[in-house]
Amino acid sequence: MKIHHIAIICSDYEVSKEFYTNILGLNTLREVYREERQSYKLDLAIGDHYVIELFSFPDSPARPSRPEACGLRHLAFSVENVHEKRHELIQKGLDCEEIRIDEFTGKEFFFTMDPDQLPLEFYEM
Repeated sequence: MKIHHIAIICSDYEVSKEFYTNILGLNTLREVYREERQSYKLDLAIGDHYVIELFSFPDSPARPSRPEACGLRHLAFSVENVHEKRHELIQKGLDCEEIRIDEFTGKEFFFTMDPDQLPLEFYEM
């Protein structure tokens, strides 16, 4: 019917929490610490739409190299204005790639990275 959420395991919980909430602007729905797993779980939303579970686990292995390693390739966010979003993220200290045009749709998009080098795409609505 639809994707319920995407789970991301981060290497530094506080850094990733700051990134997803204060830099990308996702809303915190719930944050819990599970002592038995030594793990935080942060439920994040765009508006009130639940989209990401951010986890921390001790000693998680590093992500495979990008861009064509097996597994999740990237997360893509729809934005109204690609140029404004790119400018906003650069002002917040992110290294953003140049804006490109999708050869099939003609829409603009660009990539940046989260703190663990997970590629994030921002795509024109």
